[in-house]
Amino acid sequence: MGRGAPGDLLRLVFARPREAARLARQVLAGKPTAYEASIAHQALGVVQRDFGDLSTAITHLRRALRLAEQAGSAERQSDVRATLGIAIVHTGQTRAGLAVLDRAVADADGEHGARVRFRRGAALWVLGRHDDALADLRVAVPLLRKSGDTIWTARALTLRGHIELGLGAVMRADADFARAERLFANTDQDHDSAVAVQNRGLAAFRAGDLPTALTLLGEANHRFRLLGTPMPELIADRCAVLLAAGLPQEALAEADTELADMARRNGQATRKAELLLTAGHAALAAGGARTALDRAAEAVALFTSQRRTWWRQHARLLHLRARFAVSGHSASLLAQAAETARRLDALNAPGVLQAHLLAGRTALALGRRRSSTAHLLAAARWRNRGTALSRVDGWLAVALLAASTGDTRRTLTASGRGLDLLDEHRLTLGAPELRARATAQGLELAALAQTACLRHGRARQLLSWSERWRATACAVPSVHPPADPGIQRDLVALRELTSRIDQARANGAPAARLIQRTDRLERRIQDRVRRTPGDTEAGARTRLDVTALLDTLGEQRLFEIVAVDGDLHVLVCGDGRVRRVKTGTMAAATAAVEAARWVLRRLAYGPGAGRGLFDRLRVAGEALQEILFGAAAKLVGDGPVVIVPPGRLQAVPWAALPCLTGVAHSVAPSAIAWLNAKLAARPERDKVVLVGGPGLVSRAAELSTLTGLYEAQVLRDGAATPDQVLAALDGSSLAHVAAHGRFRADSPLFSSIRVDSGSITGYDFERLRRAPFRIVLSSCDSGSLQPVGADELLGLATALLPLGTAGIVASLVQVNDEATVPLMLGLHDGLRRGETMAKSLAVARREAKDDPVCQATAWSFVALGAA
Repeated sequence: MGRGAPGDLLRLVFARPREAARLARQVLAGKPTAYEASIAHQALGVVQRDFGDLSTAITHLRRALRLAEQAGSAERQSDVRATLGIAIVHTGQTRAGLAVLDRAVADADGEHGARVRFRRGAALWVLGRHDDALADLRVAVPLLRKSGDTIWTARALTLRGHIELGLGAVMRADADFARAERLFANTDQDHDSAVAVQNRGLAAFRAGDLPTALTLLGEANHRFRLLGTPMPELIADRCAVLLAAGLPQEALAEADTELADMARRNGQATRKAELLLTAGHAALAAGGARTALDRAAEAVALFTSQRRTWWRQHARLLHLRARFAVSGHSASLLAQAAETARRLDALNAPGVLQAHLLAGRTALALGRRRSSTAHLLAAARWRNRGTALSRVDGWLAVALLAASTGDTRRTLTASGRGLDLLDEHRLTLGAPELRARATAQGLELAALAQTACLRHGRARQLLSWSERWRATACAVPSVHPPADPGIQRDLVALRELTSRIDQARANGAPAARLIQRTDRLERRIQDRVRRTPGDTEAGARTRLDVTALLDTLGEQRLFEIVAVDGDLHVLVCGDGRVRRVKTGTMAAATAAVEAARWVLRRLAYGPGAGRGLFDRLRVAGEALQEILFGAAAKLVGDGPVVIVPPGRLQAVPWAALPCLTGVAHSVAPSAIAWLNAKLAARPERDKVVLVGGPGLVSRAAELSTLTGLYEAQVLRDGAATPDQVLAALDGSSLAHVAAHGRFRADSPLFSSIRVDSGSITGYDFERLRRAPFRIVLSSCDSGSLQPVGADELLGLATALLPLGTAGIVASLVQVNDEATVPLMLGLHDGLRRGETMAKSLAVARREAKDDPVCQATAWSFVALGAA
């Protein structure tokens, strides 16, 4: 029968599943013998078990077993039973499935017995019975090697690698995966080869190499799609990587989508339980503790019914962590956390670290010193083993224990060691987005250090530690994405799509399909950029030299606002010293900022933009000054002033504060970022670029005047295409871009500036060899930044600062186009006189017309950086 012969079907199942299913049906449509029909039904059962409907799979496999009995083949019967047993285990009927597998093993020997024993080992691995699974493989692997069975030897090595990962032996697992991949390379097993790529991605993830993990998992996903084989295990692996990269919302969305797909196709109950656990972890990391509680409870129930002890204990741990987040500490929670830690320890499971941390925190909250010390010391043992992120949590345990005894020195040492490890981890990431989001795990370490410094009462020390984990992505040079033609092609396609969407909306035409295509393109661009490897040799300037800062400030003063346990403190740097002033609360500041921004937006375009509304803005500014500066307001003087707020307060309209209204002031993400901007080298030659985008009410009127003031490259009226604008901006000394802007809080690096025939996003800016030394963005929301991670920011400005931009003028809200024109001309008057951007903007504000809209527009712009 050639390639479609029944004997070939089982080999073809994992090479080309769809073809195997088609040929199996072709065999059954003929006049097969009982033996041949048994093989065909088994092939269909495997395809349905792994990629389709589990109940349909079991129907095929039971029929295959009856036909094998009719054929009188003992080997055929044991082979089908091995396949059927795994399928039954995947339904959650653990005892019944293992009974079928045990009989299959008892009825088989030799090379065939090794293959059957491998499959029982696979079922035992799914159940979390790692030692029992390894026992089967110790018998199977030597027999398969001796027989020269390349495919089954590779599969056995793959399984052994997964078991080793479960036991935390990453290096041994990676070696087994690599050997399996080399063996599969010499076969026609396309599916198994794709699985090998997936496994290498999983090993890279466990080793802490997230860009390589994302690259390999992406390649595996592409191969699976070509084969038409849905892989919930791949989704779970990818979600784990997204979680480690600080992207819990994306991980939760992907897990939920796969869970819904599995429900529609009646997928494996075992995989459903694992995905519920993954979704629960993602929900907890995303701040959805109640959602995590629900997912964990469902996972516990499923793992319990499936008799999967190893998995059940991990689900119980998640449930307890979610309970702690929802309800806080209790004696009952402590007892259950301690018991879970004991059971995970007995299973040699990596989750034991989090169990001891939870028990230690709970005991601390209950005031049970002896118990907290025991659990935190147990967790602290991980500071020198496991993955980088596990070691960070080990140092967190040390810091918690030290803080509980008031040992400031040890608290700071432990916090520093943990943050050093996270620095090393972040430098493996090339994408600025991932670098920023990965700081989330260091938030508690940084907070413990700040609290210790505050208790110690040293303002300099508090400044140093506040800077240690603030806007670190802006302090590290950007890693230029590789010259990936795919990224460039997708960015061009995205511009074309956004332009078509704008046209469709202007014409009142439907744009839903275009928006769907845009969403897919954006996800693809993000995925590609996130795979950029980091530069571990790049100097990460994450330590602030306070003396150097004070020397560089000269006559200026820097006000760093620090949030500790919800309270705000201002660290005033200048005159050779650092002073601390306690002010308001973060909650009050957040509410006051939103009130002020609402008034600014109303003044720009809303009805009633009159003097009464402007008076409300003045009142909001006074309230903000009291909350943010308090008694420190009198230290502002005549300026110039540098303001370094927490990420959550970057949107403050600083010029509305009475102490800053007439004073030159600039804003920086961190003191280190300001120092870097201050020391940034100017371009060797002056190159001025003026850009006018479409659709402005003012028609970018300021460009007509500016064109006569500068020897500049002017791009407007159809000439300001994205490619031309980016080429002109690269390496320029001064750029002015008058165009509509759009801030994307959901995906800050897709925030954009609209030019002719498309938009320029943060991802486009990241591909510049050198960003403009100074840039004026007179577009709406161009200065808006999204807080992420611990105290990081993402947006157009953060794409530019690490690339060498020393000064930016941009708006924090939507602005009135016509009122912007005279303000921008006043700004350039100062720049041409050699003033800084902050001083030029301050003078332009003072000269703004005594009109509510013009004044509000002037207060909507901010100078970022130091130039």
